[in-house]
Amino acid sequence: MDSALVNIGLGLLTSLLGGVLGWLWERGRRRRVVYRKAAFFGVRPGEPCLIVLGSKHDSPGSAHQRDARAGIELAVLLAGLGCQVAVEGGNLRGGNEDRTEFCIGGPVGGANPRTGGHLAAHLPGVTIRPFGTGEDAVAIDVGGRLYRFDRGTEEFALVARFTPPESTRPVLLVCGQSSVGNQAAITFLRREHAQVAAAVTSVHRFCVLIRIGHIDTYLFHRTSLEQDVSAAAFAHE
Repeated sequence: MDSALVNIGLGLLTSLLGGVLGWLWERGRRRRVVYRKAAFFGVRPGEPCLIVLGSKHDSPGSAHQRDARAGIELAVLLAGLGCQVAVEGGNLRGGNEDRTEFCIGGPVGGANPRTGGHLAAHLPGVTIRPFGTGEDAVAIDVGGRLYRFDRGTEEFALVARFTPPESTRPVLLVCGQSSVGNQAAITFLRREHAQVAAAVTSVHRFCVLIRIGHIDTYLFHRTSLEQDVSAAAFAHE
């Protein structure tokens, strides 16, 4: 009888210890996942973040409202990492200082002037072609290679991270060829940040291109990592 009770007690203790160890392991795994995600986006729990949207993001009926939805998706992600989030328009001037900045939208047509400033100051190997009727309209030029814009079918979004010398926190730049590209890039980064981190030399300073395909069918959901273009983008900086 005593032996049976001892065996039952040992079984219960083993089950309890197994459950506790399993819970601790799962908790640790989740914390590691959150830490890696926060490290990729350059944020820390409790610290302020700044989202800079295109100047026309709040215009009724504007396609730029998709940028606002991308900003909301990003804000939810950052809040989940414990960050305090503020939002500004693309006419913002000054450094990001101690706030990690997320700048969304391309500079073409004055959509987000701050993006144009970031590109000129930190990514000298990148040029965004202006609007026009030719096949190179709105193309992203990285070191002389063109990534063309095929409206409604295929486009690209450039994503770069760097830290301005006058700031203590990084800037994450999302520059799509349209508002569809901007939203696609945010959705892709939220889901596949680990893939991007594995593809670049350093998560602290990189530039990649994301391809958005079959837009007429899947809108911003069919995305893939096109190429790491860090060397060409930051050349001559």
